[in-house]
Amino acid sequence: MRRLLVALLLALATPAVAADAPLLTSHLRIHDPFVVAEEESKTYWLFSKNDPAVTGDKRLGIMAYASADLAHWQRPKLVFALPDDNWAKDGGWAPEVHAWKGRWYLFATFHNDRAPIVSTGKRPLYRRATLLAVADRVDGPYTILHKGEPPTPATAMTLDGTLHVDAAGKPWMVYAHEWLQMGVGTIEALPLKDDLSPAGKARLLFRADDAGWVVGQKQPEGDTGYVTDGPQLFRTHTGTLLMLWSSWGKDGYVQAQARSKSGTLAGPWEQLGPLVERDSGHGMLFRTFDGRLMLVLHRPFKRALAKFYEMRDAGDRVEVVREAVELDGEAWPTHGCPMEAQDAGC
Repeated sequence: MRRLLVALLLALATPAVAADAPLLTSHLRIHDPFVVAEEESKTYWLFSKNDPAVTGDKRLGIMAYASADLAHWQRPKLVFALPDDNWAKDGGWAPEVHAWKGRWYLFATFHNDRAPIVSTGKRPLYRRATLLAVADRVDGPYTILHKGEPPTPATAMTLDGTLHVDAAGKPWMVYAHEWLQMGVGTIEALPLKDDLSPAGKARLLFRADDAGWVVGQKQPEGDTGYVTDGPQLFRTHTGTLLMLWSSWGKDGYVQAQARSKSGTLAGPWEQLGPLVERDSGHGMLFRTFDGRLMLVLHRPFKRALAKFYEMRDAGDRVEVVREAVELDGEAWPTHGCPMEAQDAGC
């Protein structure tokens, strides 16, 4: 019945919308989704790693889908191509686009497994980091910044950088320091200058094992890895500073949140637990043009889809109101209850 209702809602879209934007959300295979609601054009932009099968462009980079309603999407276009002479040769993970000082800045993670860095353990390590690019329009084209070098040191294996502007108007890059290098992954914050180059040393915010719900992953080398992934900062209507982030729990990938007790990046950070479980995560919050707070994440981890949830700003945390099945076409449980058991009150 629920799927029939969703199909009916989607079918009621105007022919003009369907013709201009023929792709449904359920058609989009996306990891690490990031949405920008561009007010001027009333367009939602959904960014992801470039897929040559859908853009027709084989270059390594970032693509973007456009939509007027979050349910119907235009075919994507390449908005950033990594220069051939860059040290990175793969990746394009976790693209984010932020407005800063009148321009648009792209943050995306790239790597090169043939560019080794010093390892003190059994695991070979290689360069991985968030690179920055800039454009005058949200849909690009984006040009690489800082000669293709990341804000973080070349010896640090990092990923999933996001922009945070503090109460004093100072920019920071918050990112995950890889468990591959750290054993226990961390979330760190790097102060930036106005040109988004580094302005000091990184600061530790918290470790993956600070959260009781995180489950370590046994590795072939004999150790256990604890993952940190996908940070995004959000300030509630009461001024509380929250962070979305993800790791592995007992039932797979988890979307969780943490809260700063001081209201600043300095923390200390307390872990508030999962928001959405059962193989979902790397989400981000944005507001629709009618003012609703939304979460988009990917689910499941393999062959992932973009899934949308309507959220509530509860002041000291955010809460899931419902999955927006009219947008993504399929309902999943938010916690550890199998779909077939929900009607039984699981």
